[in-house]
Amino acid sequence: MVYQAAKDACVYDNIDEFPLKFDTVVGERGITLSGGQKQRISIARAIIKQPQILIFDDCLSAVDTETEDSILTNLRRIMHNKTAIIVSHRVSSVQMADHIIVLDEGKIIEAGSHKELINQQGAYADLYKKQLLEGQTEYLAES
Repeated sequence: MVYQAAKDACVYDNIDEFPLKFDTVVGERGITLSGGQKQRISIARAIIKQPQILIFDDCLSAVDTETEDSILTNLRRIMHNKTAIIVSHRVSSVQMADHIIVLDEGKIIEAGSHKELINQQGAYADLYKKQLLEGQTEYLAES
């Protein structure tokens, strides 16, 4: 179960590279881990418990978009018929959610599915376009 959770959180390969693999001591508060590794290990620990409800607060902010997509795909499978609440500034982290709530200064300003919110042409659609353009710019810079 631990190995599968590590795979689902996309951290298995990192752990496998540690000198003692899954027996490696990472130090207090994981100081020897990168931010993304800490996030993914936390996700794996949550998955192991097989909860009916998972709450993620910006849990994918330190991972690249490819890893984020893999983790979200795995979470969709794991959390089927369960509840996952994902708090994120990245549209890519929430766009597959059944219901998205957009907050501004603590107030709900929009709510709906990704498609509904894009069609509303409001704050969510603006953020989506901005993040899409930023992603394309990063891709061009890497090429």
